Amino acid sequence: MTQVTIERSAEIETEEPTEPLKVVRVRHWGRWAVSAVIILLIAQFLWSLVANEKYGWGTFGEYFFSDAVLDGLLMTLWLTVISIVGGFIIGTVLAVFRLSSSTLLNAVAWWYIWFFRSVPILVQVLVWYNLGYLYPRLGLGTPFTDDFWIFSFPTTSLLTAFAAVAIGLTLHQAAYSAEIIRGGIVSVDAGQTHAAAALGLPRRVRFFRIILPQAARSILPAGFNEIVGQVKGTSVAFIVALPELFYSVQVIYGRNQQIIPLLLVAVVWYAIITTVLSVVQYYVERRFSRGTVDLPPTPIYRAKKQITDLWHRLGEEDGKASPAVTSQTDTVTSYTDKESV
Repeated sequence: MTQVTIERSAEIETEEPTEPLKVVRVRHWGRWAVSAVIILLIAQFLWSLVANEKYGWGTFGEYFFSDAVLDGLLMTLWLTVISIVGGFIIGTVLAVFRLSSSTLLNAVAWWYIWFFRSVPILVQVLVWYNLGYLYPRLGLGTPFTDDFWIFSFPTTSLLTAFAAVAIGLTLHQAAYSAEIIRGGIVSVDAGQTHAAAALGLPRRVRFFRIILPQAARSILPAGFNEIVGQVKGTSVAFIVALPELFYSVQVIYGRNQQIIPLLLVAVVWYAIITTVLSVVQYYVERRFSRGTVDLPPTPIYRAKKQITDLWHRLGEEDGKASPAVTSQTDTVTSYTDKESV
């Protein structure tokens, strides 16, 4: 019995090593066909950008950094910051009112949100700009009378074009922000509130240290969408001749009749602001999502991973690496990197 075992072992040792199992990649013909069509359309569009002289890239470059455009861009950013900060502050108060057990506070918040979401923002700006027609003077004095014996001032001197747009955008944004914040607060498990109350923590500490940080994960995506939308929403200021970005390019192309090049100037600046905000949103969301979900790889990591995969494929074609071993290594590396990220 021992001799037979030794002979079989010798035969196994003398056998030639088998070739590694060849891994056949799945071919996605439909995906490749659609990708080819998309690439063709993109290439056609890019070619038209260069070949079509009517885009007026010379005019675009002349006015892209002009003083009037940069001043309008600064005005757009100021309006965005003021309306977003003010809107979210007022929206937080309204969200608390909506969740209050007080019937009066709940009703006031509900009617505010209903009204400002029902009236178009353009109409709101025009009403604030023409408020002096309804109330020529504003001030403090005897209630239910026009006797402003404490102080008073002409309405038109206070509500300038900038003030009218800022107030209109802020109050309009507050209505949407209130619902976003309320939804984030409601998404927090009620057990968190009960546990904090059982520990004897004050309401203020419970709200700002326990509820709000957890609600931020639900608030952030919709909140950043509102910020991006508000950047473009400031263009309604053209109705009161406030020189923000869109109105500035309107004035310029009204003089030189170069409509498309000047509109491209505004489009590119809006795209730059939106891109910056999108990058900030991505990393802020990752910050608040730590420990709750498996975070997706960052764009930088994805680019590095694609380059590494391409390098491995080239190595396979040159016979520098075994396909089976390389495939297994890539799989292990992918799972390991996802865990580390």
